[in-house]
Amino acid sequence: MTKFEALGLKQSLLNAISDLGFESPSEVQEKAIPILLESETDLVALAQTGTGKTAAFGFPLIQKIDSESRTTQGLILSPTRELCLQITNELTLYSKYEKGVNVVAIYGGASITDQARQIKRGAQIVVATPGRMKDMIGRGLVDISKIDYCILDEADEMLNMGFMEDIKDILSNTPKEKSTWLFSATMPREVSVIAKKFMHSPQEITVGTKNSGASTVQHEYYVVGGRDRYPALKRLADTNPDIFSVIFCRTKRDTQKVAEKLIEDGYNAGALHGDLSQNQRDLVMNSFRKKQIQMLVATDVAARGIDVDDITHVINYQLPDEIETYTHRSGRTGRAGKSGISMVIVTKSELRKIKAIENKIQQAFISKKIPTGMEICEIQLYHLANKIKDTKINEEVDNYLPAINDVLQGIDREELIKKIISVEFTRFFNYYNKTKDLSSSESGERGDRGRSRDDDSRTPADGNVRYFINVGEKDGYDWMTLKDFLRDTVNLGKDDVFKVDVKESFSFFNTDASATEAILKTFTEFKVDGRFVNVEVSKNPGGGGGGGGRGRRDRSRSGGGSYSRDNDRNKGRRRDRSDSKGGSSSSSGKRRTKRKSDSY
Repeated sequence: MTKFEALGLKQSLLNAISDLGFESPSEVQEKAIPILLESETDLVALAQTGTGKTAAFGFPLIQKIDSESRTTQGLILSPTRELCLQITNELTLYSKYEKGVNVVAIYGGASITDQARQIKRGAQIVVATPGRMKDMIGRGLVDISKIDYCILDEADEMLNMGFMEDIKDILSNTPKEKSTWLFSATMPREVSVIAKKFMHSPQEITVGTKNSGASTVQHEYYVVGGRDRYPALKRLADTNPDIFSVIFCRTKRDTQKVAEKLIEDGYNAGALHGDLSQNQRDLVMNSFRKKQIQMLVATDVAARGIDVDDITHVINYQLPDEIETYTHRSGRTGRAGKSGISMVIVTKSELRKIKAIENKIQQAFISKKIPTGMEICEIQLYHLANKIKDTKINEEVDNYLPAINDVLQGIDREELIKKIISVEFTRFFNYYNKTKDLSSSESGERGDRGRSRDDDSRTPADGNVRYFINVGEKDGYDWMTLKDFLRDTVNLGKDDVFKVDVKESFSFFNTDASATEAILKTFTEFKVDGRFVNVEVSKNPGGGGGGGGRGRRDRSRSGGGSYSRDNDRNKGRRRDRSDSKGGSSSSSGKRRTKRKSDSY
């Protein structure tokens, strides 16, 4: 495995890398850093978001600038204020052992005179959004006529946002002999135009396949009726109690409407769109980063620059107009080596778009059905049982035990367990017991074309079996590693395990019925690291979906979900999972009102 020491970085930067806990470079870092250090060259680097691009250009830039000169030598353009600030913070950490290096952020929504003052004090590296940078050039507040390096980060996003003319104007104020480094997730025509006009024989590196999606993301689609989008969204959330997601809508109006409905129904949700003030945007994003909001509903423009590593799901409430936009959406999850799920809710008439996206990102979508009410109840039941099992006992309760024992006297252990479970479980059961199946009867019309390597278009009628297994995220599994574990343990074929849904403490998976005997026999008295791993046939063989799981996250977020009340504020859980039709307590209603004011 390549180490940072082998890339040619100086010791002071290696010390900063060590402090940050980085061990081995990502693929884009391994490819880009030596090229940028060894020569003065233009570079086009194509890599998905979340692959470590900031370090790929940040470390070489810091190593090559003259820290003793106060002249601005490096300019980094990024599409949004959030990304601008993030890059600035990261470069400051990278240069912690470099004396005299000053990195300044220039962006809209803050005092332009304060930013000009920081530049005047001496900034070797300026990180800027195009609009504010063009404004400052026009006012004579910044001089980029002597820069040696210009970096265009998230170039395709900047051009998608309409910054083409601004970027051309900015680059026309820079010297021709500079080095230009262009980093982009995709290579649409507009990016090619910039590369041809302002770059000289650039070297090109590609991480993965050009314009492809990240391999750590599983792509799923759910076909529903046009009026069932929102109920389908709720079911996907209820099937994943620990969901931490971005939900994409096409318009500001839909974004606001969906977020408000989620909040009314008791979810920790927030909206992010262009009609919010900068202060409101900051409040929402801070709440999301702290996981106080677990479902962030956003427009594509407002979501530019969101860089949060632990996002478990991206949900496309509506598909975007441009395929490149879908690539950016799905790139919000499956970051920093973790796995993620990109879900698409579509109607029958939109199925052709799925094929177009598959061809573009060179990855197959998995056809899944919206989970039934009883499947959701089963998942929530197991989730509650695990939460009770993992709850740390508060010794203060001892003072109340004598009186509580008197109240519960005469109830045997089995009946007591049923009553405890029923306190929360009945609410879900009552709501979902008589609800309809949301999956469109037309969803299978794609036929064999829609089938992927997991063949999730199969149904129980095809003779497959759904299983429950008592391992999940907290045991280090995600949908990829659990599939590998099951196939290797039972000696199954590549496509024999499908519909793998990994939860926090348990998981589900499907196989053909012919494998059932071997699976149950293998997992009889089966241990991993001294712990029994049990597999049982699920009571709901359909296994409608709700995600293939996600990468291992901070264990402090274990449990919770629909039944967490004490830790909701700190852990981003839902407060009252009952649907608005089912009602909720007055106390939870007060909490929702508080959360709503926090989010807007």
